[in-house]
Amino acid sequence: MSYVLVCLTANHRNAGFDLLDRLSVGAPGAVTELISAEAGITGAVVVATCNRFEAYLDVEGVDAQAAVDRTVAVMSRAGEVSGAELLEAADVKTGDDVTRHLFAVASGLESVVVGEDEIAGQVRRSYDQARTEHTSSSALDRLFQRAAATSRAVRGATDLGGAGRSIARLALELATSRVTDWSRARILVVGTGSYAATTIAALHDRGAVDISVYSATGRAQMFATKYGVRAVAELREGIAAADVVITCTARYAVSPAEITDANRRLVIDLGLPRNVDPAVGRLPGVELLDLEIIALHAPLPEMGLSETARDLVGSAASAFAAEQTAAPAIVALRKHVFDALDEEIARAESRGQGDPAGTAKTVEALRHLAGVLLHTPSVRARELTAEGRGAEFAAGLEALFGVTVDASADAPVSPLRHAAEVTAAADAPVGGMPDDEFHRSLRRNA
Repeated sequence: MSYVLVCLTANHRNAGFDLLDRLSVGAPGAVTELISAEAGITGAVVVATCNRFEAYLDVEGVDAQAAVDRTVAVMSRAGEVSGAELLEAADVKTGDDVTRHLFAVASGLESVVVGEDEIAGQVRRSYDQARTEHTSSSALDRLFQRAAATSRAVRGATDLGGAGRSIARLALELATSRVTDWSRARILVVGTGSYAATTIAALHDRGAVDISVYSATGRAQMFATKYGVRAVAELREGIAAADVVITCTARYAVSPAEITDANRRLVIDLGLPRNVDPAVGRLPGVELLDLEIIALHAPLPEMGLSETARDLVGSAASAFAAEQTAAPAIVALRKHVFDALDEEIARAESRGQGDPAGTAKTVEALRHLAGVLLHTPSVRARELTAEGRGAEFAAGLEALFGVTVDASADAPVSPLRHAAEVTAAADAPVGGMPDDEFHRSLRRNA
């Protein structure tokens, strides 16, 4: 059965941070509720970061609007926002636009800070969570795996990978006008996740040495030992001893009650959901920098760098679309070859001759050989489809093998066949190209 990809995206460009904040609290936990036969949603991955909330859907057999309506209903209820507010703020993308959008997001091209370091990991963790919760699908698996490969290719072919871009670094740059000497500043980092580690690295680059860390989960000491900072046991104690407080945790952490003095201090809230009660910014002596303020000061991307990266993303999206179009022909060819192989293996086994162990090795070798032989025709099918010549490949299959391509069917592949193909292309990302060939194709098509 045919499918269509759908994406509902609310991000820093089309939605306020207050809406994103509310969605990020409850909506990611409601992903399993999205799966619905009635709405045709067979797979879902939700990406919630500090500047975006997106639901990627695999929709089959119904109009995409039914899937959008269900997503709005489920996510707005879980995030405690009105459905009308979410629908008004969000954009809906379908088909190839979803592919291009996710590839751009994973490559950091749609972030507040273009080319930010963290986004690829955030997208990967969202996909991993969907896999763990069994809400992904084969179509979404292919999409997100290729998005990861595209992100690596873009960073390898441009300067994005070594640019050290992140919201944390932008926040520290903005804070430099308030902190004249980072080596003398007393800093408390609230949180012990990957974002906290990134923040500490950025602080070290600025010359900060007096850094402590607090965690509501009890992980502070282990984290502090790993990153060469100090652990504090009590949040109020840590805040009282700090000139700068930086929050980057999934937990709501700082309220006015945690600040028990009127000393001057800078509080930087990098969290979404919001880590700091906005009322903290109204306390005497406290200046609060949150994501909304930080986003207003995001630098414009370098024109040449951004254009090159977007060209690469466009090439990757086009290649992926061609692969999906070519898939029925590739499946038909592989089914034909492995059906013939299975019949011959069955005949050989029925004779009951020879050494069983030797026969098993021969069968394994034959399956591997079949996978190797199918690799080049599969690549050619994608290349021809990308050139608008996919019908020629299908006609060739019928002329040579009598194989008719059913564009509406997605023929199943047995586990043994799948294992053979995986073994034959062990170094290839989704789409069958080795990484170096995939990277070259991006540069060639840019």
